Amino acid sequence: MVGQRLGDYQILRRLGRGGMSIVYLAEQKSLKRRVAFKVLKPELAKDSVYVRRFHKEAQAAASLVHSNIVQIYEVGAIAGIHYIAQEYVPGQNLAQYIRRNSSVSIPLSIVILKQVSAALNRASEQGITHRDIKPENIMLSTNGEVKVADFGLARVTSGEHHIDTTQIGITMGTPLYMSPEQAEGGKVDPRSDIYSLGVTSYHMLTGRPPFDGETALSIAVQHLKREPKPLTEIRTGIPEELESLVMQMLAKDPAERIQKANDLQKQLRTIPVTITDNDWPDDLEHIDCDEVSLADARVDATQQLDTLMKTQGRQILHQRSGRLWLAATIVLFVSGILLGSLPYSSEILETPENVVEIKTIEKRDNVEAQYLYASVVNTEEAYLSVEDFFPVEDDSRNYHYATLSHQKIADLHLATENYESAEAYYMELYYLAPEARHFRAYGIAGLANVYNRTNNIAKMADRLIELGEVLPLLNEDIQAEIMERLDTELREIVEQFQADSTRQSTDGSGVNLTEDENPPGLTSALYRQLSDFSKLFSELPSIQDTRAGIQNEILERFEEMQKLIREQSQNPTPEEVKPPSSDKS
Repeated sequence: MVGQRLGDYQILRRLGRGGMSIVYLAEQKSLKRRVAFKVLKPELAKDSVYVRRFHKEAQAAASLVHSNIVQIYEVGAIAGIHYIAQEYVPGQNLAQYIRRNSSVSIPLSIVILKQVSAALNRASEQGITHRDIKPENIMLSTNGEVKVADFGLARVTSGEHHIDTTQIGITMGTPLYMSPEQAEGGKVDPRSDIYSLGVTSYHMLTGRPPFDGETALSIAVQHLKREPKPLTEIRTGIPEELESLVMQMLAKDPAERIQKANDLQKQLRTIPVTITDNDWPDDLEHIDCDEVSLADARVDATQQLDTLMKTQGRQILHQRSGRLWLAATIVLFVSGILLGSLPYSSEILETPENVVEIKTIEKRDNVEAQYLYASVVNTEEAYLSVEDFFPVEDDSRNYHYATLSHQKIADLHLATENYESAEAYYMELYYLAPEARHFRAYGIAGLANVYNRTNNIAKMADRLIELGEVLPLLNEDIQAEIMERLDTELREIVEQFQADSTRQSTDGSGVNLTEDENPPGLTSALYRQLSDFSKLFSELPSIQDTRAGIQNEILERFEEMQKLIREQSQNPTPEEVKPPSSDKS
């Protein structure tokens, strides 16, 4: 769909995919604004039950207007393509932030809790329960706002419609964060959201959820039976008042929890923590977080469902004969939204004349063949088909080829000078886990090219520094391939930097020194100087020089720093001098 126009919306690029929908970044032409454009998956659009629920629950969520809730703009259908247009939030979701930073600082945690509780308070005032509060659905915007997303699971608690769970699958929330009453199939109300927010709070403060397991069933049983370990046993420095608050949110009995989001807001104000503007992270840009990202998909509940249905389900559930609701709930986990039989709105009109015909890509026998076909066709649609036909949660090979496909899409956007989209896809690689260093290196190199071509010299320098750190960890073939990807002037800078670094690691006779014999503090000093160089460039006024002039400026500054570092290595400061016992001179 990328590049196509659906009615008032121009589809720009894909952001992600969930259980029921695929999400694109789009421009609403009439209002000249960016939106997140959710499209119901074609295979689900054939089911009238899915379609009715998709529209009706989105319409209910659209009634929630609050600064801490992702706003739904429009729900509709064009030529059988059912969509939701909603607020686009540039930034990261909380899950991505935790993955990059291990945990969240105390002040930032309180900022997040205050804003999420404000969103839940507004929802409860309108009789709406979210039902799927989790880090992936908490957005951290670049302007300091927290927004709760995906009220697609929301239920109007006063509604009179009921779900026939024997006929359709239901999602009762994500296993890691669902409340005990959700696990039992009991009545769900705003206190269930309080519990899920408590699990989320535990996760962001300690770096891990209170309960974990290999299957959805094992996690659900822990939510019902086990007490979480005290937060301070995992992380020191958490205020007693904050720990007590989180543990109260995690009470098994809803009657023992904080009863209302408004009460939670009041208690948060009593916690003795100083919060400043500096507590909001300044590195949130560039990550699209409306949907579960490629990295998030590896822990998707669908995978847990598959394991559950193949292993423990029957054995454990027979042992729990008094818990038939638990069996029904767990077995029916899917990664879509809650389904029901509500009347379909006749106000949604289909207008085939407003949609451009969408070409289809045929499915191949396996993921390798699909990727090979995409490489031959070499279009974004073909590369996206790899992940569409072979979901990343099904097999590690699927994840590998999907990541390769996203790398190729980034290269396509770079070649066509669509720098914003290229940056977004390279950033996806950049934010992968550290062990995926070869993909991260591709992402870093791609970002360096983007910033080079858009004259963002400070960010370009930052990426070159990071590339210098990552390259030595890769094998020579991958190093060569990444170097070849760099723009010519950047490649020359990195090559000269590597050559100078090699010269600095030799003695007067040109003999390589061992790591222990390197001048004390040399590496750390080098990178400190390079970081200072990057900051210096960010403070310069707009540079009007030619590309060659900028390159010469960079090289001159590298030479100045390297000279300084050589001098420092020959005359180390007192704190850099090694103890006599390890001095090899």
